[in-house]
Amino acid sequence: MMETPKVTKNLIIINVLLFFGTLVAEKYGIDLNRYLGLHFFLASDFNPAQLITYMFMHGGWGHLFFNMFAVWMFGRTLEQVWGSRRFLFYYIACGMGAGIIQEIVQFVEYETVLSGYQMVNTGYSQIPMADYLNMMNTVGASGAVYAILLGFGMLFPNSPLFIFPLPFPIKAKFFVIGYALLELYSGFANNPNDNVAHFAHLGGMIFGFILITYWKKKRNNNGTYYN
Repeated sequence: MMETPKVTKNLIIINVLLFFGTLVAEKYGIDLNRYLGLHFFLASDFNPAQLITYMFMHGGWGHLFFNMFAVWMFGRTLEQVWGSRRFLFYYIACGMGAGIIQEIVQFVEYETVLSGYQMVNTGYSQIPMADYLNMMNTVGASGAVYAILLGFGMLFPNSPLFIFPLPFPIKAKFFVIGYALLELYSGFANNPNDNVAHFAHLGGMIFGFILITYWKKKRNNNGTYYN
């Protein structure tokens, strides 16, 4: 089995430690997600550093497990190919890009639906707009994870993947395309009970595509073969 390279391993360790730190802090009445999650930029709790910190926070065991499993499964391969420095840059840049896309989507929602209101009806109660904006909080490494999936699909498009519950392998490129289409559909479906930042996932893939395309063009211009 391929040894887990250092950046992949340390990313997983940091995410797990922060998740346990969140659980411990809750026992003392401290909500770390309030400080480290990505708030809407018009909210009073917003801090620019949250564009980085949010991708190391998670909303539950399942959220953490599936994200870290994907980082381990596909990220270690990318790190072996690109090297630790480039892989880390890719991970952080795409995670930040996903956060920026999420901020843009929330701003569009605010301008088209919420702007001008002093109170927001959540279906259960009336909430002051300032409090509601602070509730728009995003956590998770999923934007960076989707960028990793995109990167694996672009570098190894014909690699067979076995995806449960499919009884047959599927090529990586079709797996990535299928995930992108599913996220696009889910994003526009706008299910209020979903609580998933679908456009952030797409944002991670978009920034990943831009970076890989740029690196590929740069290498080709230098006469170097890019795999």
